[in-house]
Amino acid sequence: MLTLASKLKRDNGGKHGNESSHRVSIRDRLLTKEVADLEANLPSTCKANFPDEDKLHHFQLAVSPGYYQSGRFQFEIDVPDAYNMVPPKVRCLTRIWHPNITESGEICLSLLREHSIDGTGWCFLFQDVVWGLNSLFTDLLNFDDPLNIDAAEHHLRDKVLPRHYVFHLRSYAKWL
Repeated sequence: MLTLASKLKRDNGGKHGNESSHRVSIRDRLLTKEVADLEANLPSTCKANFPDEDKLHHFQLAVSPGYYQSGRFQFEIDVPDAYNMVPPKVRCLTRIWHPNITESGEICLSLLREHSIDGTGWCFLFQDVVWGLNSLFTDLLNFDDPLNIDAAEHHLRDKVLPRHYVFHLRSYAKWL
């Protein structure tokens, strides 16, 4: 498990954190705790990959969800310095035919908006973002207000013949 104490100890060559002039950003302090919480509560359909354990603000998330059975979808997540005041930047790396994800990887998910409808701003935990991305493939599929209109119309049109829609999905997604 990644911890702030072990990171500081490694960076300082074994010195205590208060003896160092090295400052840890608020974002990194928050992420250290939130990543530990995330690891303990990660959905069974998700796997987080931190290419550099010293950069918790940049990682990839793989989602292998229900509705898109056997699919594996990669997301790139970058957490800005202004985190927890602004949401992370998230992009889908896997080409997908989905009503809430464009073919270029943009994602329509309300908790990724910087400004909420009620004007309170962004105020979620990091694991909310992961659960939200996972839910895009289960209960948050939105065909009524889609970002990718063609995918939504295709799904609604082919409800009677879902095999055609699934065939189209498979042509877009990386299947295990």
